[in-house]
Amino acid sequence: MNGHDGGAVLALFDFDGTITTREMLPDFLHYAVPKWRLRFWKPWMLPLVVAARAGWMSGSTLRAILAWVAFRGMPEAAYEAKALAFARDVLPRELRPGMMARIAKHKADGDTVVVVSGAYDAYLKHWCAAHGLDLIASTLEVRDGRLTGRYAGAQNVLAEKARRVRERYELAAYREVHAHGDTPEDAHLLALAQRRFYRGTERTTL
Repeated sequence: MNGHDGGAVLALFDFDGTITTREMLPDFLHYAVPKWRLRFWKPWMLPLVVAARAGWMSGSTLRAILAWVAFRGMPEAAYEAKALAFARDVLPRELRPGMMARIAKHKADGDTVVVVSGAYDAYLKHWCAAHGLDLIASTLEVRDGRLTGRYAGAQNVLAEKARRVRERYELAAYREVHAHGDTPEDAHLLALAQRRFYRGTERTTL
C-alpha cells in the first residue's frame, strides 16, 4: 500500500469524459477491432447500446458484452500494438486542456496523481506513463497469447474504483484527497475525497 509524508495531495481522476472530451471506448473499438468483425456485429449490438443508454441495461453488462464480441480470440500482440498506437495517435486529440492544466499543477506541487478508470489498461498504461501518472484500470484476460473476451477480475467501475484506491493508497497519509468525475458512476470515487469535482466544478455534496 502506498502512502506519503502527509504534505501532499492524492488527486484521483476518472478518465473518459473527465480528462477526455467524451467516452473513448467506441473510438478504441473502431480503432482496434478488425473491420469485418465490426461490420458483422454492429447491427446486433446497436439495440444493446440503446438499452444501456435508456437505463434498461447496466453499463457494466454492456461493456462485458462488447469486450467479448470485440476481442475474443484476438492475438495479445495485435491488441497491445493497437493500444499503444491509440494512446499515441488518438488520445492526445481528445484531452480537455483545463483538466490537463489541473493535472500539471498537481504534479508541480509534488502531489500523487492517479487515473482511476473503467477503461482498458492496455492503452491507458502508455498514456499515463507518458505523463508520469499512476493508473488503476480494467484489464482484459489473456490466455495462451490470445484475449478471451472476458475481463481479468472485476471491471474497475462504481464501488470497485474506490476499493482499489483504498487497497493501493493509505488515504490518511495524505494531507487531502481530491477526486474528479463526470457521471453518477463516479460517485464512489468522489466519496473518497475531501474535495470533489464533478464535470470540472467543485461540489460540497454528492
